[in-house]
Amino acid sequence: MAPGWPARLTHGAITLRPLTNRDRSAWREVRERNADWLRHWEATVPPGPVTGARPSSYRALVRRLRTLARDGQAMPFAIEVEGRFVGQVTVNNIVHGSAQFGSIGYWIDQAVAGRGLMPQAVAMVIDHCFSAAGLHRIEICIRPENTNSLRVVEKLEMHEVGYAPRFLHIDGDWRDHRIYAVTVEDVPHGLLTRLSAG
Repeated sequence: MAPGWPARLTHGAITLRPLTNRDRSAWREVRERNADWLRHWEATVPPGPVTGARPSSYRALVRRLRTLARDGQAMPFAIEVEGRFVGQVTVNNIVHGSAQFGSIGYWIDQAVAGRGLMPQAVAMVIDHCFSAAGLHRIEICIRPENTNSLRVVEKLEMHEVGYAPRFLHIDGDWRDHRIYAVTVEDVPHGLLTRLSAG
């Protein structure tokens, strides 16, 4: 397995652990209930001849994420709050070698949004990336209209480092993104510690 994976992280009521096939029913229920809320922010496959299309089933999704994790290219965490599945935080596009870089994507059940859970979960994952996985830099890319997600990086005091026009295909079109990043030097005592102190 890759450095830092598999992992189980706990802080207060939040537990982060590998997404598994056993999460299928809970994952599907949360996704269906939040479909309208999530649709505006989730990547879509553009029309035309495309390779790497979205998985056709939940099992295929888990299988693909498991393969990427085994190869050290991803860390797909399920988020549990008091034992209940409420979302995901996934470290994607992990690059080793001279870069030691990864990007993070996340989503959460609207029923528990606004309680500060996602900033904590993201901070926990970034701290894990910097310690156990040995990464140096983490990036989060967010649509300018996604005020909820922008609030997460604001609470984490991540720096905006760029703007990417037509960066990802989302909700039927190519969408611009703001780019935020943090390095291990930025948070010598950990991002969760900085979040808690703030």
